Amino acid sequence: MKHITFWLLFALSIQGVMAQKYFTKTGLTEFKASVAAFEPVEAKNNSTSAILNATNGQVASLLFVKAFRFRVALMEEHFNENYMDSDKYPKASFKGKVIGFDLQKLTNQTQTYTLQGTLTIRGKSKAVKTKAHIRKLGSKVVVISSFWVKPADFDIKIPSIVRKKIAKSIEIKTHYELIKR
Repeated sequence: MKHITFWLLFALSIQGVMAQKYFTKTGLTEFKASVAAFEPVEAKNNSTSAILNATNGQVASLLFVKAFRFRVALMEEHFNENYMDSDKYPKASFKGKVIGFDLQKLTNQTQTYTLQGTLTIRGKSKAVKTKAHIRKLGSKVVVISSFWVKPADFDIKIPSIVRKKIAKSIEIKTHYELIKR
C-alpha cells in the first residue's frame, strides 16, 4: 500500500510540475535593421517555439533562421546565404529567466518584468537583458519583448557596399502567446 501511495503522489507531483509549463510553436519574432532613406530591411518569423516554466520563470525559445520572411525575395536570399549562413547555422536560440515571475499575480493588465539570458546566433552567444511585458489573456500567457543587438556581436560581416543601408544596431521584437502544456 505504501508503494502505491508513493507512486500516486509521485505521478501527481510530476503532473503538477508539467502543468506549470506554457508553450507555443507559432511565436512571432521579427527584426528591423533599416536605415532611413533606404529600402526597409526587416523580416518576420511566425514559427518560433518558446516555453515558459511558470514555477521558476525560466524561458527558452528556438527558431529556424530560414523561416524569416522578407518582402523582397532577393533580400531573403542574401540574408540566408551571405549574412546568417543559414545552412551552417540553421537555428537561433534564447535561454534565460523572467526575474520575479509569479503566475499567480498575472492579470489581463500588462506587467513589466526583467528578462535576462543568453541569445545564440551563428554559434555565438551574447548576454541579453531587457524588459518583458507579460499578461494573462484568458488561459494564455502573453510575453512581449524587444531588444537591440549588433551584427558584429555574432560575427555577421556587412560588406562595405551595403554597410550604409543596414543599421549598426538591429531591433529584435518577440510576441509569444503561450498555452498551458
